[in-house]
Amino acid sequence: MESFFLTALPLLGLMLIHVFADRLKFLEGVPRSVWLSGAGGVSVAYVFLHLFPELQEGQEHVQEAAQNQNISFLKHHMYLMALLGLVIFYGLERMAIKSRNGGKGAADASPPAVFWVHILSFSLYNALIGYLLHEQEERSTQEAAFYFVAMALHFLVNDFGLREHHKQKYRHVGRWCLVIALAAGWATGLVVQVSEAATALLLAFLAGGVVLNVLKEELPEERKSRFSAFLLGVVAYSALLLLL
Repeated sequence: MESFFLTALPLLGLMLIHVFADRLKFLEGVPRSVWLSGAGGVSVAYVFLHLFPELQEGQEHVQEAAQNQNISFLKHHMYLMALLGLVIFYGLERMAIKSRNGGKGAADASPPAVFWVHILSFSLYNALIGYLLHEQEERSTQEAAFYFVAMALHFLVNDFGLREHHKQKYRHVGRWCLVIALAAGWATGLVVQVSEAATALLLAFLAGGVVLNVLKEELPEERKSRFSAFLLGVVAYSALLLLL
């Protein structure tokens, strides 16, 4: 029962991010909110100081599985998956931007076809995050809390970006798709358990996706992002991860 709540409560918290994020009006506008920049810094710090070290450990499981299947020539599976996650979400971002006549930040929203491709891709991304909540069952409550905080702030950043691209379509339909996908991924984890090698590959894909999804929101010049807030998020969360 304790392990159930270790994943169910964070799941509920992550779902609520998508449900209520649009009410946080103080996050909107230009220059970019210091809170969003700080949230991005936290997410990136978590990837580099927590997920990447796990990828190094998971590489051993992946190599062992690859050798058993006679595909040992792919000895950098973990990093290929991280690269794949980064490339896929970069491609989705470029597609969404080009589909809008006015470009990023304009009043027009993306066309329906682009909206559904974007939302379905992020739904799979959310399902993966929901599924990986179960990985925290084998970890301490403290490590589970680190995962939740990093993903919650990451969802906040993602939600803001998706609302900017898709406007009311995201508010009325998109966010609920992400909520359902998150719950579906978590529910799948209750009945399906994949190997340690597969879990490591999923974490690698997530790491690449998180890095891209944060930086794509911070780097555009028109955002006037707050580097100081981003840096503070990185430093503060890095200190927590290293000291606790």
